[in-house]
Amino acid sequence: MSADLSLVKQSAVTLAAKIKSREVSAVEVLDAHLAQIEKFNPQLNAIVTLDADGARQRAQEIDQEIAAGRDPGPLAGLPVLIKDVTLTKGLRTTFASPLYKDFVPDVDATPVARLRQAGAIILGKTNTPEFATGATTFNDVFGITRNPWDPTKTPSGSSGGSAAAAASGMAPLAHGTDFGCSVRMPASFCGLVGLRPTPGLIPNEPMHLPWDPGQVHGPLARSAEDAALMLDAMSGLDDTWPLSFAPPWASALDLVKATQDAKGKRIAYVSDIAGLGVDTEVDALCRAGAQRLANFGAQVEDITFDCSDGFDAYKVLRGEWMVGQQIERLAMVEKFGANLSGNVKAGLALTPREIAEAELMREKVWSRFKTFFAQYDFLITPCSPVAPFAAEEKFPTQINGKKLENYIDWIAPCFLITLVGFPAGSVPAGLTQSGLPVGMQIVGKRFSEPQILGLCKLAQQAHPIGWPPLS
Repeated sequence: MSADLSLVKQSAVTLAAKIKSREVSAVEVLDAHLAQIEKFNPQLNAIVTLDADGARQRAQEIDQEIAAGRDPGPLAGLPVLIKDVTLTKGLRTTFASPLYKDFVPDVDATPVARLRQAGAIILGKTNTPEFATGATTFNDVFGITRNPWDPTKTPSGSSGGSAAAAASGMAPLAHGTDFGCSVRMPASFCGLVGLRPTPGLIPNEPMHLPWDPGQVHGPLARSAEDAALMLDAMSGLDDTWPLSFAPPWASALDLVKATQDAKGKRIAYVSDIAGLGVDTEVDALCRAGAQRLANFGAQVEDITFDCSDGFDAYKVLRGEWMVGQQIERLAMVEKFGANLSGNVKAGLALTPREIAEAELMREKVWSRFKTFFAQYDFLITPCSPVAPFAAEEKFPTQINGKKLENYIDWIAPCFLITLVGFPAGSVPAGLTQSGLPVGMQIVGKRFSEPQILGLCKLAQQAHPIGWPPLS
């Protein structure tokens, strides 16, 4: 019997409910997604390790549990893909590095363990740049990942494989990590909802620098409700993780489902928080996306808000983080790819004074946000200042004719939010004239994830963009 490919176009929330009610089986859902992978992954190169046999065994077990009257959990047999820098027990995790091309961990990272506990089926691993150090997705082990809206374009990065896979229907949910932009920018380029949560909401174990607020895990999904479903599964207190906290809500999904309007919400739209300039078409789409929220009762105001003085601070703290992540591999630094080795070497050259000055600047920018959030509930910006660009390009070199000075400058609208630790999501604002998705970034106060996703839900209702050509 051929797979029912209509299943891959259904939401994760719907599929989980159907599996639990035995309207469809977990095996049937898996088969549909495996067929979708066979059809589109050769062209997109989104999934780099596929565990079809292990997934099938787990799907059969979940169907048996449900038949016996047991609840497998809120994810109830949903296939989920994991970014290939996050440990998966018994499943190859390469970090997109030739040095680890055959590495198989014997433990799960905490977010993966929680997904399994919630009933998810870990289907495979997705492509990323080496150790996730880049905002486009290619490496020497697996090559280039391409965008399902246009395979000549990049899905961005570093969670580009996860985004391309979710957008093309290879899995209903995909996992990403975000230090600079790595969930939000791929969501923007691939027409998804992606969320960077408040640091500590999802524990990072066993990642180095457990007290650092930069690196977080987050969901990539085709709808706000699906993102909330996955967020709930990964979130929660871990009393052995230093930054961990219990979310101040029982269910993000329930809150997002209940969101019907944005009455009373004060929203500021800022076209350029980084002083880089923004492509005019991108800016127009995002401004229109923000203004549509006024139709749901929000007060939307177009203002200026400049955080560009946080540029250097982020780069310094990023360098410190790079060294911290690779501290046990510093002897191998010359064996790393040029991008990773360059980042580590830049971090090693930092002085304590530079790090302290960066922290002081972080504090100043954070204080500016405190003043902002006393007046507004949400900040909306273009997630990226440019539309998706060629897959072979490592980064855009200019914006509106203005040359960029550094290869990470173009992701500043995202990394300036990382700098100050506020949660942020990306949701499609619309399509360019050439049919490429553009995402707007919604930034909220700490612990406002359900409200951010609620606005994402309204934005999608107001202006759905449909499915990409490769799906």
